[in-house]
Amino acid sequence: MKFIKEFIKLESSADIILGLAALLAIIIKNSPTYHIYDSLLAYPLNIGIGYLSITKTVLLWVNDFLMAIFFFLVGLELKRESFEGQLAIKENRNLPAFAALGGLICPSLIYAYINWGDNVAIKGWAVPAATDIAFALGVLSLLGKRIPASLKLCLLTLAIFDDIAAVLIIAIFYTSDISIIWLLFSLIPLSILAVFNKCSIKLQYLYLIAGLALWVCILKTGVHATIAGILLALFIPLKIENKSNYSPLKQIEHTIHPWVSFGILPLFAFFNAGISLKGISWDLLTRPITLGIIAGLFLGKQVGVMLFTIIGIKFKYCQLPQDVTWRQYYGMATLTGIGFTMSLFIGMLAFSNLEQQTEMQLSVIVGSLLSAVLGYLILKGIHSKPSLSRE
Repeated sequence: MKFIKEFIKLESSADIILGLAALLAIIIKNSPTYHIYDSLLAYPLNIGIGYLSITKTVLLWVNDFLMAIFFFLVGLELKRESFEGQLAIKENRNLPAFAALGGLICPSLIYAYINWGDNVAIKGWAVPAATDIAFALGVLSLLGKRIPASLKLCLLTLAIFDDIAAVLIIAIFYTSDISIIWLLFSLIPLSILAVFNKCSIKLQYLYLIAGLALWVCILKTGVHATIAGILLALFIPLKIENKSNYSPLKQIEHTIHPWVSFGILPLFAFFNAGISLKGISWDLLTRPITLGIIAGLFLGKQVGVMLFTIIGIKFKYCQLPQDVTWRQYYGMATLTGIGFTMSLFIGMLAFSNLEQQTEMQLSVIVGSLLSAVLGYLILKGIHSKPSLSRE
C-alpha cells in the first residue's frame, strides 16, 4: 500500500500508467485473444430511459463522453490560469501562444503537402498539430531539477493553447451536419448555467446536472460532444462572493484530476492504441498518411515552435525566460511533437476506414516516440544549472 501511495505521488506516475495502457492494448490486439478486445470496443451500451436513452459502442462512450470530462478539466485549468495564474500575465502567455501557433501551422502544412490531392487522406491534416500535455510534461519531470520551472511553465502553457486550438478545430472541421433544433435546445442548459454562475450558486452537482444535459444536446446537434466539457468549465465560478476561501472551480478540478489522469486517459489509450502489427512492413511507414503524421509531429512541431519563437523575439513580441537557454528551449520544442492522446483523438474523428486508422495510430506512436526520445536526450545533455546566456 505504501508503495502504491508513493507511486501515485510521482509526477510521472500517470504517464507511466498511460504508456502501459497503450502497450497493453497493442499486446492484446496482437494476441490470440484479439477478438475479445475488438468485441469490447464494438459492444453496444445503452444508457438512459426511453426516448432519452443513448446507445453507443464502448469505444464511442469513451471517446465522446469520458473525453468530454477530460476537456472539462482542461477548461477548468484554462479558466483558473487565465484569471489568477500564469496566463493572466501578458509576458508569460505571449511566447507560448505565438509558439503554439507555429506548432499548429507547420505540421499541418507538412501533412497537407504530402497528402495533397487525396480527398480522404487530407482530412487528417490536424492530427500532427496536437500536443499531449501529460506525456510532454512527464518527460520533463524525468529530468528533475535540471529543468528550470519557467521552461515547464512554458511547455504547459503552450500545450494549453494547443488544446484550445484542438477544440476549435474539432468544432469547425470535424463536425457533421448540424441539427438546428438541438442547437436551440442546447441554449436551455447554457442559460441555466449562466444563471447559476451569475447567482454564484455553490452546489456543484447542479452545474454537473446542467452540464450533462448540455452534453446530450451537443451530442444530438452533430457537433462533437467533447465541446460540452469546455463550455461547462466556462460557467464554473472561480470564487463565490463572501466566501473568499471557497472556489467551486478549484475544488472540482482537484476532485476530478486524479480520475482523469489515472482513469480516463489510460482508458482512452487502451481503447484507441490497439494496433495490429500483422502484415506491417516498412512500406507502411512510407505511405502518405503515415509519412505526413510522422514528419508533422517529429519535424513540423519543433520547426514551427522554433521558427515562430525566433520571429516573435525578432519583432519584440516575446522573449525567452531569463533562466532558459536556446538549447533547453529547443529540447522543449521537440517535446511538443508528442501528440499521442490528442493526435489519436483527432485521428479517430478524421478517418473511418480501418486501414487508415491503423496507419494513423502507428504513425502517431512513432512520431511521438521519436519526439520524446530526442527531446529527452537534448535536455538530459544540459547541465543542471543552466547558464543565463543564450547558447
